[in-house]
Amino acid sequence: MTSADLLAELGERDKTLSSIEEVLDPAAKRARIAELEKEAAAPDLWDDQEHAQSVTSKLSRLQSEVDRLAALRSRVDDVATLIELGQEEDDAATLAEAEKELKGVGADIDALEIRTLLSGEYDERDALVTVRSEAGGVDAADWASMVLRMYLRWAERHGYATEVYDISYAEEAGIKSATFTVKEPFAYGMLSVEQGTHRLIRISPFDNQGRRQTSFAGVDVLPVTEETDHIDIPEADVRVDVFRSSGPGGQSVNTTDSAVRITHLPTGLVVSCQNEKSQLQNKIAAMAVLQSRLLEKARAEKEAELRGLLSDGNSWGSQIRNYVLHPFQMVKDTRTGYEVGNADAVLNGELDAFIDAGIRWRRQQGER
Repeated sequence: MTSADLLAELGERDKTLSSIEEVLDPAAKRARIAELEKEAAAPDLWDDQEHAQSVTSKLSRLQSEVDRLAALRSRVDDVATLIELGQEEDDAATLAEAEKELKGVGADIDALEIRTLLSGEYDERDALVTVRSEAGGVDAADWASMVLRMYLRWAERHGYATEVYDISYAEEAGIKSATFTVKEPFAYGMLSVEQGTHRLIRISPFDNQGRRQTSFAGVDVLPVTEETDHIDIPEADVRVDVFRSSGPGGQSVNTTDSAVRITHLPTGLVVSCQNEKSQLQNKIAAMAVLQSRLLEKARAEKEAELRGLLSDGNSWGSQIRNYVLHPFQMVKDTRTGYEVGNADAVLNGELDAFIDAGIRWRRQQGER
């Protein structure tokens, strides 16, 4: 690129960053940081551990966002300086360095721009994800386990903490369902666009005639509840059953009845957890899952009442993506039209482009 091209590209990036700064309002965030720092310095803060964790978590997140914005602004200024030096000295190497840095800062600005599109009521929260096998028999159970791995690998690539609450294994291969959390600010906002049915087309490894098989896995994404949600679940409204945790093939993985299944009697919702070591820990985790499901149910009912609709376009059961492994490789999103030819990379967690496209598509739908 010539220096003129670089300056034009830098101008566009600077304009985008200015728009992001306007939306995220770092000055307001700094004021909020100062308030939280006062709370965090209180000598009795840790008398209420749940509140203390909430304060320190919010403080860390806001400081990280402010630092990220400041770093991007500094990098944009540095690129401008490099271009200016390259022009003055007619130095091709300096201009090449400026082009390389501009490409990197541009990608980071694009990623941050996506964050500004996450403005839903619960978008800032951690995500509670459930993967279920749907139509397709043993292939669907195997496919569900592949989808579970895909999301866990995506989180691992970004350094996001995850916790698997429950896995129900299928008899022959794969899983019937699995529930896990992604503990990262805005995890729900990002992963909520992944909710729906994922369709796989491949040569079945379980068909001795080598025929092509289509199978389906469903993904459900909920926001994790917080102390401010005030979801009251009377003891009389739940039935708690305990059982032994099981692994693949139905094998018992411990000798005590530590796994917990909770049934919410008024709604019929059933959740379970067998990942923790003690029955009490599993009960606490299962109650957290139940609270998230009840929160989402209340939100959906409120939204349906406001819109006069029974469901929206992202409801459970809507097919959102096709994964083709035979006769060629392709992954295509049915909503955005975004597609790639490297299915293996996607199944290994390279989901960012699909998630970004989904977030932009959702915003466009809301603006219509």
